[in-house]
Amino acid sequence: MSFASPRYLPFLISLIVFAWSGALALGGTGPGWWLVILSGALGAVGIADLTQTRRALRRNYPILAHFRFFFESIRPEIRQYFLEDDTDAKPFSRNQRSIVYQRAKMETDKRPFGTQLDVYEPGYEWINHSMAPAPMGDYNFRIEIGNHPSCPRAQPYSASVFNISAMSFGSLSANAILALNGGARLGGFMHDTGEGSISRYHRQNGGDLVWEIGSGYFGCRNPDGSFSEANFVANATQPQVKMIELKMSQGAKPGQGGILPGAKVSIEIAAARGVTVGVDCLSPASHSAFSTPIEMLHFIERLRTLSGGKPTGFKLAIGHPWEFFGIVKAMLATGILPDFIVVDGGEGGTGAAPVEFSDHVGTPLQEALLLVHNTLVGARLREKIKIGASGKIITAFDIARTIALGADWCNSARGFMFALGCVQSQSCHTDRCPTGVATQDEQRQKALDVPDKTARVANFHQNTMKALAQLIAAAGLTHPNQLNPHHLVRRVSPNQVKQVSTLLPYLTEGELLDPDQLERLPPVFGLYWPIAQAESFHPLP
Repeated sequence: MSFASPRYLPFLISLIVFAWSGALALGGTGPGWWLVILSGALGAVGIADLTQTRRALRRNYPILAHFRFFFESIRPEIRQYFLEDDTDAKPFSRNQRSIVYQRAKMETDKRPFGTQLDVYEPGYEWINHSMAPAPMGDYNFRIEIGNHPSCPRAQPYSASVFNISAMSFGSLSANAILALNGGARLGGFMHDTGEGSISRYHRQNGGDLVWEIGSGYFGCRNPDGSFSEANFVANATQPQVKMIELKMSQGAKPGQGGILPGAKVSIEIAAARGVTVGVDCLSPASHSAFSTPIEMLHFIERLRTLSGGKPTGFKLAIGHPWEFFGIVKAMLATGILPDFIVVDGGEGGTGAAPVEFSDHVGTPLQEALLLVHNTLVGARLREKIKIGASGKIITAFDIARTIALGADWCNSARGFMFALGCVQSQSCHTDRCPTGVATQDEQRQKALDVPDKTARVANFHQNTMKALAQLIAAAGLTHPNQLNPHHLVRRVSPNQVKQVSTLLPYLTEGELLDPDQLERLPPVFGLYWPIAQAESFHPLP
């Protein structure tokens, strides 16, 4: 361990002062024994911080971390009179973070004295409970993805309704990936690799993987950056890989590629991605393996076949509606269906994105999910395709609301980062993450104790599923897939509430296939469905 970093300065000073004052006190001179005792106590605190494994912040910031904990403990009082309250979500509220920490540490997640939310503020939502609640049974809620009728070698996957969203090795540290995957194995849920491919840290603990393939084709690329069938088969047929996810775009920065500078392309990152050490690594904005909706579906079918029939689908953030409509029209034209679609909301996060992209590009999750669900229903395809959803999903209510709006399962990225100990310092892009979660700094990531955080990841999932079971049982249900929009109520004004099913437009089976119905449909369908085309992502002129 190197002590050259300024964050170790208080610890080093305490040791130096202890030695100096002790020598003087023994000689009968100097400031006295009080300084020996004080500096010795601080030194002992620093040693305890460096040797414990429960808190990464204490290991990376010995002595200094305690000042943060102190101010955090009195923060409610400071905010109550001078700053903000616990429910201000920027980007996540203290209450949201706290519930993850509590559930991950197996501490009580109960709150005294009632809600802190303004239940008469427009936008407030709740689930109506039943006077005949259902008995709470098993909370290991699962759905089956795959079993595609056109694939004779189908390998369906039984997935949890709550899973780890896409975060790449490189964006997250090696220890963070180890803990996430170990937690996924303990808890029986899936871990999305992110587009950085499958690193050795993803493989080590044996948790179920969803292999995300982006436009850079990392892990399945030729030296020129094009798709490599042989490299794909080598990874996709590994038993640990349960599903294949083609990434079209992500909510945090849709429509944008990226470059990982050569200086950051380490031996391990190069090995995982199939690129050259020390050379700039390009992730293009669009795919080179296809250029039209029909070609995209043929590529998905090719991936499914090459993987041996594993569930294969795609992830996207909704932008131009006619582009997604074009993909659905291509499904109807070719008969090729993805096993699943993951909808990524525009509120999704990443280690670094331009402010304009974070704030103003990409459709928010609820509207995006509604569009995808409605389109598949209107095209008579919904029962054949599962839908996943991600975008600021933290609590059991977030999961219940998202499933009620049309999803089959939910993914969370930042929620599981909090379970790892993330304190929302928002320094992911600086390589100076204080808890060792989002950094490649070897010293900083060592502070993240893998066995401890592995348990916390599994605990967060387990306790959130238990809360979900309690929530749906109170509504008289036995599985989240029984949730519908009519279970949700939203306040639209201080003196008016409505069921979500009456607020949001929901299509009936096959409506999009009846030309006579188009004029009566919501404008987004009436305007853009007719101009979408399976042969191009561009609309008809």
